[in-house]
Amino acid sequence: MEKIDKLTITARYAETDMMGIIHHSVYPVWFEAARTHFIKSTGMTYSELERRGVMLPLAELSCQYILPIHYEDEVVVETRLSGLSFAKIEFSYRVILDGKTMAQGKTLHGFVDSKTFRPLSIKKVQPELYAKLKETISTEWC
Repeated sequence: MEKIDKLTITARYAETDMMGIIHHSVYPVWFEAARTHFIKSTGMTYSELERRGVMLPLAELSCQYILPIHYEDEVVVETRLSGLSFAKIEFSYRVILDGKTMAQGKTLHGFVDSKTFRPLSIKKVQPELYAKLKETISTEWC
């Protein structure tokens, strides 16, 4: 069952730059909020994952800025799980305003033990979570 999660965000004044558009540094913050929302929609919160001894440090981040977003624009950040292995997870994002893609990006995370920060196999440590995540992989946007 492929899954695309949607999170609505209203652009805040503090997120704008001198040109009156959303600053480029805000998009990773929006991606994080959307990723957390996506994980919660699978039935487990990010903090629960950490309590179970698993962390997801960021290994890579990319963002393509297509069109500007302004103060008080209400955007939808679409998130999908675009890749999953025993040791890594990749999320893809689209920031949508009035049906137009304003920005898009990806983040790649490793699964690590929260005490040692050593890589771990999510399939071995959390097999039920791995199975749930695997079901949600979406290779394309709808």
